[in-house]
Amino acid sequence: MRLKNGLAEYNLRVVVSGTATLSPGAEIFRRRFSPIIVLACGRAPQRNIRRLEGLADEVAVFGERELDFAAALAWLRKKWKVKRLLCEGGGEVNAGLFRAGLVDEIYQTICPLVFGGRHAPTMADGVGVRELAQATQLRLKSLRRIGQELFLVYRAQKKAWL
Repeated sequence: MRLKNGLAEYNLRVVVSGTATLSPGAEIFRRRFSPIIVLACGRAPQRNIRRLEGLADEVAVFGERELDFAAALAWLRKKWKVKRLLCEGGGEVNAGLFRAGLVDEIYQTICPLVFGGRHAPTMADGVGVRELAQATQLRLKSLRRIGQELFLVYRAQKKAWL
């Protein structure tokens, strides 16, 4: 289907690692079926960058202390022709995308499990917002129930966190 639509057979794989601490033995580097891009920031040690340059198709640095997602996504669009990007990141990556106002949609699954705890991951970790008015507003686009799970799709209102 991708080839019929003028796309590459497999998606480009983009990994965010602010300090470029990915393990050279990571699964992504063992299966070479599509280009791998690593995005890091200026606080990544040069030895980490050099090690990943030998494994990935490209390693690019954006931002000093944290990844500049707006610049990174603009670069991906220009250099790699990326028009749509599915982000399956953890709370820190998601928070950076929310802060930059770059989230269009959120796909969320609600399962009948509660695990919580002080160190449980959230959708958007990190500093968060100062006031509720700064929160990213969402509008429910679709909802589907399969068994005991709910699959939700929300459209995000474009507003960068302050």
